[in-house]
Formats: sequence, structure tokens, C-alpha cells
Amino acid sequence: MENNKPQIITFDKIGSSQLGYITIAEAQKNIPFDIQRVYWTYYTPQDVIRGGHAHKKLQQVIFAVSGTITFNTEDKEANKEVFILDHPTKGLFIPKLIWRDIQFSHNAILLCLASELYDEKDYFRDFEEFKNY
Repeated sequence: MENNKPQIITFDKIGSSQLGYITIAEAQKNIPFDIQRVYWTYYTPQDVIRGGHAHKKLQQVIFAVSGTITFNTEDKEANKEVFILDHPTKGLFIPKLIWRDIQFSHNAILLCLASELYDEKDYFRDFEEFKNY
């Protein structure tokens, strides 16, 4: 896996339609970092754009455990990509120094595995500051 650009990781599912499924994420196996923090967002209105930031060090793998979540990403060289998370086996790896804007479908739930503890100093919240870093 290339660790310097965003990409979809497809996770295995175990189970059956009769019993349901489980998907497993493990640090340094199918997650390319040690997991320091886990968080989730929910009840985000469809007309709200979240994100609007990048990180200096933090890496993430993000899942839409329910609903659909669209990510618009941009790196410092102005390479733009759109990623759609619409199945719980699809995770989006976002390395450091990637700007993102996020849109949620109705009742979408985002689950994030993060490589660092929360640190406000790790954030770029101004796009021009990010581009000039």
C-alpha cells in the first residue's frame, strides 16, 4: 500500500446473510499504523459539509458503517480525488497532509481509526496555510 496518498482499503467480511457479518481492523495488519484514537460522528445533516481541514502528522482509516459518505481530498500539489464510502467493508486511508471535505447521506455514521491522540496543533484549518506549509 502506498502510504502517501489517500486510497480505499477493502476489508474482509466474515459471516453469512443468515447470521450477519463481522469485519476486523487490526493495527499494522490491514491498518497501516498503530491505532491511538477511535471516534465516530452521527446525525450529521445532509446539507452540512464537514472536514475542512488537514493534519500535519495524523493518519486515519475512515469507514461509513451506515449510509454513504463522500470525501473530496486534495494534496499540497493540488491533486484532487473523490472517494465514496458506501459499504462497511470499505475504509478510506487518509495519510498526513491531505485536505478533506466530507458530505454525509441521511443517517450516515462515520467511524475513524486515528494514528494519534487529539492535538489541535496538528490541524490545518486554513486552506492557504495548508498549501503553503
